[in-house]
Parts: sequence; structure tokens; C-alpha cells
Amino acid sequence: MSASSAISLHRLSYHWPDGSPALVDVSGTFPSGRTGLTGRNGAGKSTLLKLIAGTLKPTSGSISAVGDVAALPQLLTLHRDQTIAALLGIERTLDGLRAIESGDVDVRHFDAVGDDWDIESRAAEALDRIGFSTADLDRSVATVSGGEAMLIAITGLRLRRAPITLLDEPTNNLDRSTRARLGEFVDDWPGTLIVVSHDVELLERMEHTAEIHDGALSTFGGPFSAWREHREVEQAAAEQAARAAQQALKVEKRQRVEAETKLARRERAGRKTQLSGDIPKILAGRRANSAQVAAGSMRSSLDAYVRPAQAAVDDADARVRRDERVSVDLPDPSVPRGRRLIELDGADHPIVVQGPERVALVGANGTGKSTLLERLVRGSSGAGPTGRLLTNRFGYLPQRLDGLIDTASALENVQAVAPATPPGAIRNGLARLLLRGSSADRPVGSLSGGERFRVSLARLLLADPPAEVLILDEPTNNLDLASIGQLTDALNAYRGAILIVSHDIAFLDTLRIDTVIEFDAHGVLRERPELPA
Repeated sequence: MSASSAISLHRLSYHWPDGSPALVDVSGTFPSGRTGLTGRNGAGKSTLLKLIAGTLKPTSGSISAVGDVAALPQLLTLHRDQTIAALLGIERTLDGLRAIESGDVDVRHFDAVGDDWDIESRAAEALDRIGFSTADLDRSVATVSGGEAMLIAITGLRLRRAPITLLDEPTNNLDRSTRARLGEFVDDWPGTLIVVSHDVELLERMEHTAEIHDGALSTFGGPFSAWREHREVEQAAAEQAARAAQQALKVEKRQRVEAETKLARRERAGRKTQLSGDIPKILAGRRANSAQVAAGSMRSSLDAYVRPAQAAVDDADARVRRDERVSVDLPDPSVPRGRRLIELDGADHPIVVQGPERVALVGANGTGKSTLLERLVRGSSGAGPTGRLLTNRFGYLPQRLDGLIDTASALENVQAVAPATPPGAIRNGLARLLLRGSSADRPVGSLSGGERFRVSLARLLLADPPAEVLILDEPTNNLDLASIGQLTDALNAYRGAILIVSHDIAFLDTLRIDTVIEFDAHGVLRERPELPA
């Protein structure tokens, strides 16, 4: 490992328990400093972080790191029963400290505290910076929003001060002000930082950009925009080289065909002369043998040009990227225009969502947007605004992606909402979302955040009967830019109603939103004239 490298990978491979490969023979390095790790959904980014963090063990190969590694898991918001202290990563230390303060001098408590005798004061300072206090340490994660949980977990990683920190999709569920705060954290992060993200603004704060593509890891010295420009120039050159190589191959093949045509004419003329008896048979035989030798020599010579021309085409084509994209095709639920589907309790009057309206629900982290959607779907009530579903044909995509059975496969999770659909049709639908073969049969709990999202999306796409209204909570979490584009196209073509929560204003701008509802600072629902800036 070079002095400037924080992590080195040597022929690293990982196979799932069923034997299917996730990563094969990956080699490369991550430099010291801040690196953004990018790549299409399913490329293996989250798997690679888990291997570096030690939560997965390589099938083969090795990993070298300059020090301890701390990691933010992609699906941390699924653990709703743990405390905020546990989310910060200081629960064991606090328990040991409190036990010692109460008079228990068991050695295990001193081991738990270690050198962190000031952990409570440091935690207080860090929590105050994000709007919490030590009084919140015993609260459960279920009592905070997904964005707040993300920020608390990242704050805990800063408290840990590990030499290497890994963040997997840290901007998921964060509003704009919280994203700005995360940006400040990133800018002065202690130690080496590797971030997996599809958030372009965050990737622009990185000193280096790494990519996993076609099972290979490459690293570029510069932020995302510089890397993307470099990649586009590289791809333009690769495509030009591929076109030139293909043209050269056509020329060589054409010359081969022309030569074969000439040889065929000569052979016919030779046979005609031989049959005519104009020359002695011995001389005719010699001429035929000589012609065959010459023809063989010519063919060998021409093949010597065609073979390298074909090899040049294969080599040039290999350098041209052909990334797969998910294919999202939402069914037509045949919702009449003006059909009332949802009624929400607004500040001044009920707010009605009807077919085929697009309604955006916006507001800062912690105001209660996700809670409102959960109450709506479950038909429950509580403090704050509530609402009523006026149809039983709805699709719900929760922010936490916790509506799936982790021990069941993607296929089985979809079958639960489409029991009459043949398995082959479900597999075809999953394949359009790039969940093919063994990926459709692996337990959902082993999938990456992006793959897990696609299983949840498949439940919406393949539900029978199709949903009349889609209730979507942060649907762009864990999606790469190409997949967000596909999702946008599908939602714009969908003929039912949509109620959507998202902090991605650029994404909402593309959806032709009809109505914007805002949760204000007092937890009240009000219509507003346009999306926030």
C-alpha cells in the first residue's frame, strides 16, 4: 500500500451463499482524504463497503486498511427499536459510565468506557449542533424522522473519530437545510472518508471520485463533475475508435468477398478449359494444383488482415459503456378524472387528492410527513393532521422500505400482492428492474438499498388489481441518475393519482405537480402556490 492510499484491494471477490457472484477479482486503492464512490445500481458499491467494514467476509482476495473502519449502513432506519444512544454508537460506553457513577466497579464497565470519560459532554456538544440534547439519548429511533436518524448516526461516526469512515447514501431522507449541515460535516471530516451517493451536490465536495463499473474499480483525482467530463471525453473517443474499427473491418471483409469472387471465376474458367481438352491433362492438372496453392495463399493473406481487424473491433467495443437501465412501466388503473381518492385535514379546509392529480407533500425533517402517510395507509389517527383513504386500491412505498419480508425472496414478496400472477410473469417484471436470475431468489435482507427499493417498486408495478393512487415516500432514495429518469417517465405516464413526499425538488419539478401541500413548523397542513426553492 502506498503512503497516500488508505485502503487497498487485491483480487477481492465475494459470492452470495447461493454461489452467485457480487464482486469478482476487484483490485484497486482508495486514497486518503474524501472519495465519492459511484456506479449504477447493483454494481456492488454497498457490498464493497460491507467488505471493507468487515460486516461481510471476502470469498477470496484481501483488503488492507491504514486503521480502524467505521461505517454508516445504508438501511439504518430499519432499526426503529434501538435508542438514539445506540444510533450514535455510544450506548455501551454510556451504560458503563452510568454504572461506574452509581458505584458498580466491575472491570467490564471500565473496559466499556475506555478513554471516553468525556463522552457525555462531547455527545452533548455534537447533539446540540444538530438540534438535539442528551435528554434525547434514551428515545427510540422510531420517534425521529428518517432524516433526523441519518444525521444522528453520522454525528455518532464523527464522535468515534475512526481513521477511515464509510457512508452509504447519507443524504437519504435529508431536507435541504440538513443536507447543507451534512456538507459542512463532510468538508472538515477527520480522517479518510468514502461516500457512496447519487447526490451530485455531495459528490462535488469530494477530493476524489471512484467508480465500480463492469466489476472493475477505477479512481480519478477530482470531484464528480470533473470525473464525469473525463468519462464523457473518454467515451467519445472510445465510440469514435469503435466506429473506425468497424469501418476498417467492413473494408477487409469486402476485399475478402471480392477476392473470393475472383477465385471462383478462375476456378470455373480452369475447369472449363480442362473439360474442353484444348490442353493436355497433365498440364491441366498442374495448372489446377498451382491455382489451388495460389488461392490458398491469397485466402491466408486476406485472413491475416481480417482477423486483426475483428480483434480491433472487439477491443474498441469493450471500451464503450453500455449501461443497463431499469424499465419502469406502471399499469393503467383506469381512474375517472375527478374521482376522490384521498382526503387530508388541511388548516382551513379538507384537501382532496383526486384522479389523476399529482400532489407533493413538502416540509422540513421531523414535521411529520412520513407519519401522516403511515397513518393514512393504516387508517389510524393521532396527534397532528390525519386523513382518509377513499379507495382500497392504493400502492404505498415507505421511506424506510420496511414493508418487505426480509427472509423471503424478491419473487415471494411480489407474489404476496399478485397471487394470481404466474411466477414467470413476475420474473419478467423483476428482470425489467434488473433483478434477474439469482437476485430474484435471494432473501430480500441480503439485497442492497437500491435492489431493495426495486423490489418495493415491483410490488407497485405488478400489484393485481393495479393501484388507483400511489403514495410514495422519498422514492428517489438509493436510485442512480438513470433510474430516477426512468421513474420520472413512468410516473408522468401513470394515469392514477400520486401523493408524493420528496426533498428532491429537481425530481418534483419533472413530475408536473398539480398541488403542493406543506407541513409548516407548527405541524399544520397548508396548500402553497409552488414548490419551495
